[in-house]
Amino acid sequence: MTRFGTKRIGGLALAVAGITVLAACSSSSSSSGSATTSPTTPGAVTQPGSIGEVPAAGTPSGTAATITYGYLSANAPNWIMPIIPSANYSVYNSYVFGWQLWRPLYYYPQGTTITIDNSLSPANPPVWSNGDKTMSITMKDWKWSNGQTLSSKDLLFTIDEIAAGLKASPANWGAYTPGYFPSTITSMSMPSASTLVVNMKSAVNPTWMEQDILSAIELMPSSEWAKDSASGPTLDFTQPANALKIFNYLTAQSKSVNTYATNPLWQTVYGPYKLTSFNATTGAFTFVPNADYSGPHATPQSTFVGVPFTSDAAQFNAIKSGSVDVAAVPPEDAPEIGTLKGIGYNYYGMPAFGDYFVAYNFMDKTGDFNNIVSQLYFRQTMQHLEDQQGQIKAYLNGDGVPGYTTISIYPQSPYYPTDAKTNPYPFSVSTAESVLKANGWNVVPNGTDTCAHAGTGAGDCGAGIPAGTKLAFNLIYYTTSPITQEVEDLASNAKQAGIQISLSGSNFNYMITNYNDAASPANANKWAAEDFGGEGFSPYATAFGFLNTGGSGQIGNYSNTTADSLINASITSPNPQAVTNELAFFATNLPVMWQPLRDHTYAWKTNVSATQPEAFENLSQYAVTPEFWYLTK
Repeated sequence: MTRFGTKRIGGLALAVAGITVLAACSSSSSSSGSATTSPTTPGAVTQPGSIGEVPAAGTPSGTAATITYGYLSANAPNWIMPIIPSANYSVYNSYVFGWQLWRPLYYYPQGTTITIDNSLSPANPPVWSNGDKTMSITMKDWKWSNGQTLSSKDLLFTIDEIAAGLKASPANWGAYTPGYFPSTITSMSMPSASTLVVNMKSAVNPTWMEQDILSAIELMPSSEWAKDSASGPTLDFTQPANALKIFNYLTAQSKSVNTYATNPLWQTVYGPYKLTSFNATTGAFTFVPNADYSGPHATPQSTFVGVPFTSDAAQFNAIKSGSVDVAAVPPEDAPEIGTLKGIGYNYYGMPAFGDYFVAYNFMDKTGDFNNIVSQLYFRQTMQHLEDQQGQIKAYLNGDGVPGYTTISIYPQSPYYPTDAKTNPYPFSVSTAESVLKANGWNVVPNGTDTCAHAGTGAGDCGAGIPAGTKLAFNLIYYTTSPITQEVEDLASNAKQAGIQISLSGSNFNYMITNYNDAASPANANKWAAEDFGGEGFSPYATAFGFLNTGGSGQIGNYSNTTADSLINASITSPNPQAVTNELAFFATNLPVMWQPLRDHTYAWKTNVSATQPEAFENLSQYAVTPEFWYLTK
């Protein structure tokens, strides 16, 4: 589910992007959009829309421990360099893996409160001037693992390297949208060793810049990485030619996945951990505490070990046998969540801040699909065929919330529009049929609909759709639960309305690497629709990068002038209503087909505690902060 602005892709029903799930033995389902499990333990923490609870901190054992974290091997990290390209811009590579080594300038979330956590951020909040065209960023007195202090030169180096990579290809940084930061920078200066002043050619919304763009930047050490070979001399990275050489060298090293734990480059860190082992085949990893970490953490700090599982079933069996300390509860095992307390686990869940959807490919010319999907009535038809409440009940055990726009009702956001809390297109096969008939289609239930009235007038199929065109297309999906069940349900509903959907299963990493750039001629006609899961959003909930024309996180090449105008207002105006207007528009214009979000629920052993409850709450938001975990007596 993230890259988009700083949205990152996640795999719907899985360990990270999987945003959904679980039934609790107490309280009611959160599918109503209002239920919250009440604490059953004194001092425990719950949040609106959550399931389960986070018990009060236990008495520390006083000794360092090794705490294991289970996740699906299909989501194994495959990128380590802090500048993450679009093809690798996932929550797995950033939140779970890279952020243990290099925390972003501005870290989020704070548990299930979707905001910047200043205590975990290595930079102080930006200071703005010059009509919001100039920002001054001052680094905190944090240390690199080589003993040096994080500096303005490190930030300058990082931005210059991002710019060098983008000059070679816009796909080289997942948070980038052509024409925007860092392309808008006119000059940078270092008035002190800790402060970088950045001047831009036009005003921006400071909240957007901090929460969406700067929160995607992880610092790189200028003293050690400004070279183009392992034994090469230090280069002047402010020279564009040198910057590109450095970028190409670091990129090549990041592609060498089997050397992640042995390459000296990746040992210079300022995050809470250092990587000591990584299995490129299975994805297993071991992080040991970074003795020079300047941020808050438990004392003593535990070792963090990633344990990959080949399937949801294997992962849940590990929970039941007690062989893993912390792991996500797969959605198909929701009915068993009530047994976790009895076998020694706590649990907590909430939908992740973001969305789940089936993406449309507006570039796919197969069967004139590009022209069909450009018709709003067709997208409305498809949304009517998405039985969200039925899927929540059948596949999420009742623990989830419907999705109507780019973020969900939970976790709560100040930007969510009140008129998007009810379904604009409720499930109804008969309504879907009526919409098609009213727009020129000969509807053949359980057969194949065809365009009967070509043209662009009222009652016609629409521009570029010849008479006799069939409503038939393919949908590629990530073969995990509940995605598999949901797309099968969708295909069944569509068939009743005469729409033939050909399903094809695939792998999460393969899909986001090979299908998500629909604008590429090589990908344009490979798929009409795809479902890899969803996307996690950064705190400022604009769809910039995700749904604006040419956005770095664009999947199906959706383009709408109204959407572009609304998104532009969000990133240039400090008025929070701008984002609310975006959310309302996407609820009705349907750039994708919105799907329900499950409670993304994690279980952890009752002898594992944390110095702050957010360290367990934030698991539901993809974020992993194991530096706060410890074993109790």
